[in-house]
Amino acid sequence: MKTLCEGFDPVYNENSLVLILGSFPSVKSRAEGFYYGNKQNAFWRTLSAFFGEELPLTVADKRAFVLKHRVALWDVVVSCEIEGSADSSIENERVADLPGLLQKSRIKVILCNGSTAYNLLVKNYPALASIAKKLPSTSPANPRFSREAWFAALKEVTT
Repeated sequence: MKTLCEGFDPVYNENSLVLILGSFPSVKSRAEGFYYGNKQNAFWRTLSAFFGEELPLTVADKRAFVLKHRVALWDVVVSCEIEGSADSSIENERVADLPGLLQKSRIKVILCNGSTAYNLLVKNYPALASIAKKLPSTSPANPRFSREAWFAALKEVTT
């Protein structure tokens, strides 16, 4: 059964250089109230390994971590009807105001966390496709996750 769910506000500041764009928060993320709350998701382990820092554990630590590294977080879908955590079940979505966010920051690159995020970005904001890169989803449901692909993409935009 699908339920109407709301996503999270973006995490960014005027110094953010890169936006990591997900699709929509999972059930576990929604329960935690922050991005990538499923402990099986590779997102936080990947970022902490790339930046050579300890894994942030609390929401406050995670927020401070991304801002320190000039990374912004948001999801392309800000509200939708969804069954569980399945991106394939997203319906009646309302998308994020990505152009508005870009105007309030120094973001020049969008790293899409998986195909759904990338495809929805291109569908709704085709002009942003030129600055977007599709990366393998960090979801535990993705058997083709590649830490190396994430490291290469992060290296291009953070060094």
